[in-house]
Amino acid sequence: MSALSRSPHLALHHVDRRYPDRVVLRDVSLAVAPGARVALVGENGSGKTTLLRVAGGVDQPDSGTVTRPERTRLVHQVLPFGDDACVEDVLDDAVASARDVERELTAAAEALAAASEASARQQTRHLDAQGAAAHRYDVALAEATAAGVWSLDAEVERVLAGLGLGHVSRDRQLGTLSGGQRTRLALAAALVARPTALLLDEPTNHLDAAGADFLAAELRSWTGPVLFASHDRRFIEDVATRVADLDPVVGPATATEEEDDDGDARAAGASVSSHRGAYSEHLRAKAAARRRWEERYAAEQEQLEVLRHEVAVGARDVMHTTVPKGESRIAKKFYADRAATVIARRVRSARGRLEELERTQVSAPPPLLRFAGFGQRRGGRPSVRHELPDLPDLPDVLVQLDDVEVAGRLRPTSLTVRAGEHLLLDGPNGSGKSTLIGVLVGTLAADRGLRRLAPGIRLGLLTQDVVWEDPRRSAQEVYLRAIGEHAPPLTSTGLISPRDAGRPVGSLSVGQQRRVALAVLTADPPDVLVLDEPTNHLSLGLAEELEAALADHPGAVVLASHDRWLRERWRGSRLDLTSDAPPC
Repeated sequence: MSALSRSPHLALHHVDRRYPDRVVLRDVSLAVAPGARVALVGENGSGKTTLLRVAGGVDQPDSGTVTRPERTRLVHQVLPFGDDACVEDVLDDAVASARDVERELTAAAEALAAASEASARQQTRHLDAQGAAAHRYDVALAEATAAGVWSLDAEVERVLAGLGLGHVSRDRQLGTLSGGQRTRLALAAALVARPTALLLDEPTNHLDAAGADFLAAELRSWTGPVLFASHDRRFIEDVATRVADLDPVVGPATATEEEDDDGDARAAGASVSSHRGAYSEHLRAKAAARRRWEERYAAEQEQLEVLRHEVAVGARDVMHTTVPKGESRIAKKFYADRAATVIARRVRSARGRLEELERTQVSAPPPLLRFAGFGQRRGGRPSVRHELPDLPDLPDVLVQLDDVEVAGRLRPTSLTVRAGEHLLLDGPNGSGKSTLIGVLVGTLAADRGLRRLAPGIRLGLLTQDVVWEDPRRSAQEVYLRAIGEHAPPLTSTGLISPRDAGRPVGSLSVGQQRRVALAVLTADPPDVLVLDEPTNHLSLGLAEELEAALADHPGAVVLASHDRWLRERWRGSRLDLTSDAPPC
């Protein structure tokens, strides 16, 4: 059940949400206070988007309650407008309530002026009307101040510029915008609408570093509750005051939700736990919780084994009583009865402790999906010394692009990839990173320039958008068809659980589908590994492991990413597509 509230808090209490084939949310309790910024994290498919939809009132919970401020806005990835609508229509809709406040302020001012004039002519008769008009004006003035009506037009321009949309014409139709521009427009509309509570799903998708920094600054100054789901580790670090984890591997829940001193909620449902602080604190807290869970589980299993042994063989092993051959039968019976009594007491005690521990023991920590790293190329790797045809003076060069250009998408660019080199492509949205990758791997022909490969070189690409030839095939079938029947099992890559390996690949989440594509590359790594936004849609833990594996990968890597956490820690070379500077 959902309810609007005049309270500025956003709260979910013991919420369940089920789909026909699975339970997505189970007993979720979470509260977000005004000024708090809670980041939702968790494995792909753990329910982050579902939780946001329930919190925003788009979906109703199957059980439990949701309370939200009256003005709560969930930023949809898809704008609720047709392709023939224009940018101005979206912005007008976003500021409609503020415009209503502005019109009411104008009307209230006119009413007050009229009442004051009438009162001046006939003072006593119109005093009550003047008082009512003054009250109406005071209310309208307060609402106008809160809505920022005097700076509304400037605010719209500021937000559009901050999100990289300042150059987009207001009369441009939505159908002519790119997917990234439409997503940023939806975000801009939410910011200028100034709802009390703001709910965001992957808000930094399609934002460059400047746009992400702008959004982070906006959210840090937001006075109402903010709840957002994100895989952007730097953004979480910069924005979040608390991290709520829907991945159930953080330990057994033993507490109920309660308020902290700052008004944030300490949530402990069956499928959500939270840690105060941002991303780095979350990593430390989660690792410590997992370690405590594993230690407790191991200690309880050891104790269970001891108790079960004591109950099963207590009569034989706990106490053996023998009596000398010369003693009488009465003495033998006395000692035997006394021993049986002691043994029975110990067995009863052990059985009682065993039953209690079996009832209260923690469950086994579920296995973590882990990125197993890169395998060895099947059939052996070629020599690390290569020479491009007609270029005998460039040893160890695998790929070379000379002044390649794609009209309107990529300015003339040169690129050389050597054996073992790790190269990061730098540049904001629109600088041509994905276009350059397409030319590099041969899926896109350049209008000008030259592309050359060393003999026998194989390139592998992880695209942003994975497309399958037959989405009805299982993930395991897709994997084996790409690698071969003698490939290591898909589940051995650590990227796909056994449950999901048999599901149709088209039914998997976007993140799971990208993990299948990544598994193909890692099981039989190419000579040049080309990755376009590799951490998109990966859980935070897998992103950390992929980043570490890439750093240790002996093969060549070319990578384009907006992941600022990854970029800040990159130790390879860089190619800046916004200038003519050479790789550094």
